[in-house]
Amino acid sequence: MKPFSRILVANRGEIAQRVIRACKELGIESVAVYSEADRNASYLDLADHKVCIGPPPSLNSYLDISKIIAAAEITDVEAIHPGYGFLSENPQFAEICQSCRIQFIGPTVENIRQLGDKAMAREIAMKSGVPVVPGSPEIVPDEDQGLEVARQIGFPVLIKAVAGGGGRGMRIAREESSFVAAYQAARAEAANAFKNSDVYIEKLIEKPRHVEIQILADSYGSVIHLGERDCSLQRRHQKLVEESPSPAVDDALRAKMGESAVNLARASEYRGAGTVEFLLDRDGNYYFIEMNTRIQVEHPVTEMVTGVDLVQEQIRIASGEPLRYQQEDIKIKGHAMECRINAEDPSRGFAPSPGKILDFRAPGGMGVRLDSHVYSGYTVPSNYDSLLGKLIVHRDTREEAILTMRRALEEFKIEGINTTIPFYSEVLQHFHFVKGNLDTGFIEEYLIDA
Repeated sequence: MKPFSRILVANRGEIAQRVIRACKELGIESVAVYSEADRNASYLDLADHKVCIGPPPSLNSYLDISKIIAAAEITDVEAIHPGYGFLSENPQFAEICQSCRIQFIGPTVENIRQLGDKAMAREIAMKSGVPVVPGSPEIVPDEDQGLEVARQIGFPVLIKAVAGGGGRGMRIAREESSFVAAYQAARAEAANAFKNSDVYIEKLIEKPRHVEIQILADSYGSVIHLGERDCSLQRRHQKLVEESPSPAVDDALRAKMGESAVNLARASEYRGAGTVEFLLDRDGNYYFIEMNTRIQVEHPVTEMVTGVDLVQEQIRIASGEPLRYQQEDIKIKGHAMECRINAEDPSRGFAPSPGKILDFRAPGGMGVRLDSHVYSGYTVPSNYDSLLGKLIVHRDTREEAILTMRRALEEFKIEGINTTIPFYSEVLQHFHFVKGNLDTGFIEEYLIDA
């Protein structure tokens, strides 16, 4: 029995294509929505139905709740999959779906509200016995109180917005004299990006790894984790390369981090797919950062090492099915690695590089997967995120995965625009990357032009 008859995909690009493919394999009809900028997108041909929802700007199309709901109603869908970004972590959208008797394929409205608020998520983590970075127990309302908290914690500290993500609304204060300016900058950026200027303060963990745990939870109280992803290779808090398993995590640490993630999910009565993010210090201590209540960009590396189709599982759980897996069913096999291929010019500070792709030649061969919606002749719009696709490899060992990724990057040809492919080729040749000596400051430390 198929979980739904028809699903609307409220997104674009490679994730829209990914969800449409999952629907196809489950025997579910799909409805693709698109802006005028995406009317020539290839994934529209894969969908069973398509609806134009407005002009290129996101606010007038992919972020316009009324248009998404209208498209869902005229196509008579039973559920909406939000993908990642756009409306995927918008509790109002999930609530409106619910009121219109359309199933939101994701966590509950309460899950999104609670865990999307970093201060509230931190509180849930502490009550669940999940290690957290020392910091303010709640929102810090003004700079005087913030300075007092920072003095208690000890410098350096990290000032973080309670809402949003992507590294926005975050500032480091290394000493007391720089705190006020950093505090004000974090609040201003948070207000501009998220319409919420609230911040909290944490102790800055120096040279950490960024390690996250993928979880799945059904509506009946069953929760499992699917191991970790190492997302330490970042630029300005934006993930670039992800891999699973982490070179820094052994079986014992994986079990401990997995148990913490599961405990957090249980405490919040979580439903669906989610990711619990941790910082891992050089002594093997881990600390909760936040929980992402959606499918992640980097989910394919987990799929490759576990054999679990995360998008299909999202759909099954949303339809009311119980989890099909027990924790003992999850085995990590081999090593997977993902490079995010963006239309950006690394030589110009990773400036966006929209335009027409004149030639597109995808890599292939053993262990290579490409999730991409672009093609020769496709025009990359300037209105959206610059992600062109994700290049994923899966081999028996990390060493083999690196060699395969190097080969795949060499094969990958995109002409007409600038991309990050040459940058990744440089990264994968670096001595410390090969050795697995990574932390979140790797790019800035070793590739200073980045």
